[in-house]
Amino acid sequence: MMIPKIQELINQAQDRYLASEELGLMESYISSLPDRLKLYKFIRDREIDILQSVADQVSIELPNVAVEDLENGIKNLILVVRYCSMAMLLNDEAFLKQRLLDWLEGIMSMRDMRRLNETLYRLLNQVMRQQLSPAQLALIQPLITAAQVTLIY
Repeated sequence: MMIPKIQELINQAQDRYLASEELGLMESYISSLPDRLKLYKFIRDREIDILQSVADQVSIELPNVAVEDLENGIKNLILVVRYCSMAMLLNDEAFLKQRLLDWLEGIMSMRDMRRLNETLYRLLNQVMRQQLSPAQLALIQPLITAAQVTLIY
């Protein structure tokens, strides 16, 4: 929840200077921003390749899945990747929760797509591990896991 915390600190600027701990929080966010921007741009620029790899593999692993279900699953996965990327950029898991996870809980409860979602997320995680450095993976993986847990469990 970095951005709301920083925003709160900025709002308090008229009352006082930042304490050492607060400065550390600000420095931590700012120092990690170049890595977050780089990863955000990488995922944005490679989104089609990443998700096409997942879609191709799902078709092989689950040949009997209905085309409509697969299309819906991939569309949901696109949203998950985009919102996870933005939450990672902002360093704000609450953003992910507010914007995506509540919506997905409602969508997923309408149809039983558990097996498909389990496969989609397993393959997404495989592709991400292949294409991202361990440091990049550490930035985005907790958010993808949060979305995965909401969708599947």
